[in-house]
Amino acid sequence: MYLSAFLGFVGSIIAVRELGIHSFGLLSLVLAAAGFFQLLADLTVDEALVKYGFRYAAREDWGRFHRLFRVGLWLKLTGGAVGAVCVAALASLSGLIWTDGLVAPMLVAALIPLAQCPEGVGSAALIVRGRYDLRASFLSVSMALRLAALAVGGLFGVTQTVAALAIAQALSTAAIMGAGVKVLRRFPHSPPEPLAEDRIPFRKFVVTSSLGSLLSPMRGLLGTLLLGTVTLPPQVAYFRIGQVPESAFAALTSPARLVLLTEQTADVERGRDDRAYRMLRRYSISAGLLMLIVLPPLALLMPWLIRLFYGPSAAPAVSAARLFLIVAAIQVVWGWSKSFPVSIGRPGLRLIAQGAEIAVLIPALLVLGAAYGATGGAGAFVIAACVFAAVWTVIAHRLRRERRAARAAVAPR
Repeated sequence: MYLSAFLGFVGSIIAVRELGIHSFGLLSLVLAAAGFFQLLADLTVDEALVKYGFRYAAREDWGRFHRLFRVGLWLKLTGGAVGAVCVAALASLSGLIWTDGLVAPMLVAALIPLAQCPEGVGSAALIVRGRYDLRASFLSVSMALRLAALAVGGLFGVTQTVAALAIAQALSTAAIMGAGVKVLRRFPHSPPEPLAEDRIPFRKFVVTSSLGSLLSPMRGLLGTLLLGTVTLPPQVAYFRIGQVPESAFAALTSPARLVLLTEQTADVERGRDDRAYRMLRRYSISAGLLMLIVLPPLALLMPWLIRLFYGPSAAPAVSAARLFLIVAAIQVVWGWSKSFPVSIGRPGLRLIAQGAEIAVLIPALLVLGAAYGATGGAGAFVIAACVFAAVWTVIAHRLRRERRAARAAVAPR
């Protein structure tokens, strides 16, 4: 997973240096628009597949297990098709929304949701099998293909780069789906059976999980899209370069979050929730100490790092990058908030914190972005991240109180 993060970082460097600041800003807008509508249309079946997949595996209910993954695949394909239509429809309006018309690259970008939609089903199959090492390996393959696409497409222009990225995504999805199908065949075979009484809970889990998963990545996509409406493409490019620390820190903790999702979900389904809570506490303390150590030197080195990797033309991104260091630290310490609600079967909890974060982010971004460009946009993200952390702290405290009350109620008197 660290290799995949490194490949993604190198890809961003290549894109900036080959396309230039202005064209990189346009590429960022196109990819953000494609990702945004993909998220809106997509159903996050992945987490429901992991949760119910572990449940049926623990019960050895293989008929429902195999039915679960068939349902998940059809839902993902439907969401990908809807997302593609939305991105294609936005292409004709791109000239009215942004300063540069982006009809051609937007039409090509409509292929990306179609190419990516089945990937989550293959990933979920690997996680349920306990092979998150393979999941991480395929992530590296995906980022390597993306890097090659940026390197080749960046030589010709924005539209060609988007086309190369769509091809890379199709190859990546085919690889992970092949592995997922192979893994599913290793589970005991049984004719698919209806989910029966689990059908309605499964639907509710998918809906709440989708809404929760939608808001977290949407904040980054919204930042790029909204900033593009109040500033010029170069400021969008500086903003995206400034977000690199947040992406890097997310990659730093992604192995831990993947392990947390797998192990904590398995512990909860096997009745060992005490172990899941202990794992969460150890992660939070370790992540907090790590951030206190690494943030100050990174902030001091940021001007040199930006110029070294992205060139002198990217120097205006330094202030935004320093602010995103704060955002990154908050996201790392509270990184468990993405997986833990899924593990305990309450994905709707994420809606509260992420909804508050988005509600604060949008007006702050429009106001500060219009006044200060990329730096103002980064400042809006800092404010929103602080709100996110505060809300999740309150939620965690309430969960702890509920757990203590439940244990006291069943304790012998």
